[in-house]
Amino acid sequence: MTARIAAAIVALVALAGLVVQFAATLDQTGSVAGTLWVLLRYFTVLTNLLVALAFGWVAIGGRPHPRRLAGVMLAILLVGIIYGLLLRGLLTLSGGALLADTLLHKVTPVLVPLWWIAFAVRGQLRWRDAWGWTLFPALYLPYALLRGMAEGRYAYPFIDVAKLGIGTVLVNAVLIAIGFVAAGHALVWIDRRMAERS
Repeated sequence: MTARIAAAIVALVALAGLVVQFAATLDQTGSVAGTLWVLLRYFTVLTNLLVALAFGWVAIGGRPHPRRLAGVMLAILLVGIIYGLLLRGLLTLSGGALLADTLLHKVTPVLVPLWWIAFAVRGQLRWRDAWGWTLFPALYLPYALLRGMAEGRYAYPFIDVAKLGIGTVLVNAVLIAIGFVAAGHALVWIDRRMAERS
């Protein structure tokens, strides 16, 4: 299997998850605009959208810089890890919502690292990239907090200021950030070791 075909599969899985989630949410809201507004609350949706765009670009022959693909991979890994540690089992889902949950939280976070291991260009990552990759989740946090405060509904329970208080939310954010930066440095180290072996 070529890198482009594999990238197309990754992009289609992410896109399928987004489409199914859109349909399931549309059934609840009854409005396309309302559905988009609800879905754009979630880091999971935004990150899967990035995956669909980035890997769709690879599938049609684009060559994004390896650091960009690595950043997308770290973000979708964050989705999968946070889901597994903090969110799994909180909601009882069925039908399309369950399928979307599986694709967005479980399948895509596995497929993207597998693609990276098999096909990514090696030796292009730098230690400073581990800090640059934090920009996306760092920008998401204030966005999510402001939306939560304005709407009275937070995207995720671990950032629910109304229930936890701002102190606990900030501690949660710092812990996640430390893990994310550590994972970024680990990724650079792995990339360099794999480059040396190849």
